[in-house]
Amino acid sequence: MRTVGAVLFPGFELLDVFGPLEAFGVLRAEFALLTLAERAGPVASAQGPEAVAARSFADAPPLDLLLVPGGIGTRTQVENGALTGFLAARARAAEVTLSVCTGAALLARAGVLDGRRATTNKRAFAWVVAQGPRVTWVPVARWVDAGAVVTSSGVSAGIDMTLAVIARLVGRGAAEKAARRMEYRWASDADDDPFATLYGLG
Repeated sequence: MRTVGAVLFPGFELLDVFGPLEAFGVLRAEFALLTLAERAGPVASAQGPEAVAARSFADAPPLDLLLVPGGIGTRTQVENGALTGFLAARARAAEVTLSVCTGAALLARAGVLDGRRATTNKRAFAWVVAQGPRVTWVPVARWVDAGAVVTSSGVSAGIDMTLAVIARLVGRGAAEKAARRMEYRWASDADDDPFATLYGLG
């Protein structure tokens, strides 16, 4: 059983969190899910609805997998030392750290991506790249698996990335089971990135 900790912050992107959690949650014998934030309690998403953080950073248990969403809130949260400090510390201890969309900017600011390959939302690519000058940014990728850290392109790409991580940790059959249960068509090719071309990066 691996514990997945999903980080919430004001202005997080809903699907960045709940798409991956849905995929992990199908495999209830393999993954336990937890939401956490700087302070426990409700946290407003970029779209308005709130999600409840069950734990604060201060009382979060050990995490095997750390999930970092993006969203418009990342524009200010990159300056939040409590958040980036938590990410830096927990990423060192986690088996795998995953970011979706502009969540890569938070990991970059925390130093987690230094010396690694990474990608992010293509519409926000230039801004995210500016947050991590010591990162090898990959402009054409649905997601990038750098071993202990896996980063994805925008929003729905996080589900594809999560299924790939499940395939690596548990087996491809488990990932396919999750996709079937979700009635989701898994884009399993990490290099298939039509949005890079759309935004002039391909």
